[in-house]
Amino acid sequence: MGRGFVIAAPNSGSGKTTVARGLMALFTLKGYRVQPFKCGPDYIDTKFHAAVCGRPSINLDTFMATPEHVRELYDHYGKDADVCVVESMMGLFDGYDRDKGSSAEIARVLDLPVVLVVDAKSAAYSMAALLSGFINFRKDVHISGVIFNRVGSARHFVMLQQVCDDLGVDCYGYLPKKAELEQGSRYLGLDFSEKPESQLLVELLEKNVAWQRLLEL
Repeated sequence: MGRGFVIAAPNSGSGKTTVARGLMALFTLKGYRVQPFKCGPDYIDTKFHAAVCGRPSINLDTFMATPEHVRELYDHYGKDADVCVVESMMGLFDGYDRDKGSSAEIARVLDLPVVLVVDAKSAAYSMAALLSGFINFRKDVHISGVIFNRVGSARHFVMLQQVCDDLGVDCYGYLPKKAELEQGSRYLGLDFSEKPESQLLVELLEKNVAWQRLLEL
């Protein structure tokens, strides 16, 4: 199977779609062949993935397909890619029956590390309790590290780094709180009728996220 990772979050609205599509765009601009995937039957995010990466984005869903078929899809479409980026759905452990059919199950099936995108707005060391719960909830789901979203200042990020240091989990960086990066939503997911500042997103990720380390996962 191609090397890659899952971009997930504790809950919807944390910024995982923003980070996932931004990283896909950044890797592509750097000359890497990026194979996008989307957990679940979502067809909106996959269209954006394809536009950014120049390759079809493939749905991975253990509700309508067997684990064996999910592995075959991942291996087939990712075999000639430099990196595979799998965007999760909802919260990491949200499935149709507890965590059955969840993004966590897909990460287990494919043996992929998870990068957790966490909305850090108005929180600092309380993040330790949240992250500790996700890291230790299922030992067969490997949370490799964290990217913080909506970080208010450099000092705020230092405090969040302390959380990761205390928990022994990698902190891959952050996105600052910026109105230009906010994305509206509608019934079936994010609203792309008004595009956010994509160039700004890529620039901020390149500056504030250790994207080279993500490629090594």
